[in-house]
Amino acid sequence: MGIFGSIMGAIFGHGSPQASASPAAAPAAAPAQPVDVAAIVDKAAAATGEKLAWRTSIVDLMKALGLDSSLTARKELAKELNYTGDTNDSATMNIWLHKQIMGKLAANGGTLPADIKT
Repeated sequence: MGIFGSIMGAIFGHGSPQASASPAAAPAAAPAQPVDVAAIVDKAAAATGEKLAWRTSIVDLMKALGLDSSLTARKELAKELNYTGDTNDSATMNIWLHKQIMGKLAANGGTLPADIKT
């Protein structure tokens, strides 16, 4: 599973990648009911003990979900999501990554607060 799959699993599987082992269960990419992304990530962020601005930062989102947020990991995520910009321009790449992830979460049944731009 790639980094994007880990993010989706952390949100839609509530941190449990084995949550739906039944073949009859709906796939993680299409949950039966909307998932409150903010509630899940706020809880995960609080558990870190750090003040994380996950609503605007891909680094903080990844930290909140317990994922590697290093530049190398973010470059790999950019590759997975077909980023065509310069990965050495990390500020631009990070903004693009955050927007893509939020958009994909919303497209797959995630409910986002109004203050998150997709």
